[in-house]
Amino acid sequence: MAIDDVLLDSDDRMDKSVEALRRELSSIRTGRASPGLIESLKVSYYGTPTPLSQMASISVPEARVLMVQVWDRSAIGDVEKAFLASDLGLTPNSDGEVIRITLPVLTEERRRDLVKLVARKTEEGHVAVRNIRRDANDGLKRMEKDGEIGQDDSHRAQDDVQKATDRHISEMDGLKKDKEAEVLEV
Repeated sequence: MAIDDVLLDSDDRMDKSVEALRRELSSIRTGRASPGLIESLKVSYYGTPTPLSQMASISVPEARVLMVQVWDRSAIGDVEKAFLASDLGLTPNSDGEVIRITLPVLTEERRRDLVKLVARKTEEGHVAVRNIRRDANDGLKRMEKDGEIGQDDSHRAQDDVQKATDRHISEMDGLKKDKEAEVLEV
């Protein structure tokens, strides 16, 4: 494996970690309705856990209302059960055609809890990126030890890995800051 391969692989894996954090943060509830909040909710559909986004269309007709149009009407009951069983704290209202979910106003205490959750998720993302950095640096040191690359090349590549790490952690911090502002917005 060449230095470029190690750098590309680590950068790609770090990008995926940032995307994973972005998805995690989109599922954290704020004062506004967002389809990302419920898209990944697993519904037992004919005995198979299925993401809600694969069996219904989700829209936001009002600022604090989500509307779920289930394609298979016989599954509406299963979708309602999934909402009630989830830890989202949302109550579905069905008229037999569509399910409406009104998001309750967040209390100050709940907002603080959500900010802590955002911080925890971001820290998990940082740890993932640092683990990728460690793996890349270990690979580079192994290549140096085996005589595949020189010491100067190894150090330059490790500096590049550190720069990529810093860039990705900074991007995660930006996502965290944006999400915290969104959660605290009244």
